Amino acid sequence: MEAESVILLAISSWFLVAAAMLWGMLRVVRRHALDAHAYQEPNRPREVPVTARRKPRRPKPQRPILSPAWRAAQHFAHR
Repeated sequence: MEAESVILLAISSWFLVAAAMLWGMLRVVRRHALDAHAYQEPNRPREVPVTARRKPRRPKPQRPILSPAWRAAQHFAHR
């Protein structure tokens, strides 16, 4: 490689690393900015979101306890 291409490759790789670091820092700042803002605000009552009423879920029936040999037999039953 010629010296110019090596220098350009080094400079462009440095710019890519700098851009990746900047992007990562902006993500961290954006993620934690709301938490910091909420921490500095005085306490005020939260608004409870209105949700539609649903029927309570039915409990799932418990699975039968199978021995390891029975589970293996169930697994290989289709063969």
